[in-house]
Amino acid sequence: MSAPVMDSHCCHIIVVEDEPITRLKLAGYFEQAGYRVSEASTADEMEDILKHNDADLLLLDINLPGKDGLTITREQRGRSDDIGIIFVTGRTDEVDRIVGLEIGADDYVTKPFNQRELLARVKNLLRRTMAMRGVCCDETRITFADWVFDIPRRRLVSPEGERIELTRAEYELLAAFVRHPGQVMTRDRLLDCVTHRAWDPNDRTIDVLVRRLRKKIEPDPKKPQFICTAHGEGYVFTAD
Repeated sequence: MSAPVMDSHCCHIIVVEDEPITRLKLAGYFEQAGYRVSEASTADEMEDILKHNDADLLLLDINLPGKDGLTITREQRGRSDDIGIIFVTGRTDEVDRIVGLEIGADDYVTKPFNQRELLARVKNLLRRTMAMRGVCCDETRITFADWVFDIPRRRLVSPEGERIELTRAEYELLAAFVRHPGQVMTRDRLLDCVTHRAWDPNDRTIDVLVRRLRKKIEPDPKKPQFICTAHGEGYVFTAD
């Protein structure tokens, strides 16, 4: 199955930034790049836009009057994993970056930023989220070892009938595994299947996500039966 072709004209970006010059600069740049752009200076303005228009991506400052960017991210992730979120902020502390990514942001860019680099990050994130939506439209329920994985609805149900909550990255990783059963998947290949792209190249993010998935689906996470390690290569999904 080929991934859907991304047309920037169909992608809607909301720039949520209270500093007028930065907001206008971002909005103008992405409009010139062919995107449909809306502007908001507060969370209330952003939510009003979302009531009338779906959005594909939020370019979000952390420091906002009233509800801040971290709170906005928590709330958006509580509603949906479909919308992309990139923090564009002056907060350079590593703790802020880690917290932002942990609560569901897809990327974290500090000011001052390079416009072309930010555009590249936006394009990459939208390409992956749109490809994942295409997968969700084309695939149905998959069963393995009495588990039921409903990919279009992003729902994982245990053999006991309990719904298991997955983060977006966990969902995307499991979807990659179940689509390629019995195949050794390298860490780089798995990383390409996950829309969250803000980690360092030598990070062990895939290992962390695999450990999380094992805790949720394996009878004994220390002796995995479903997601097995291919030493020196990556991982392989072996569940029937």
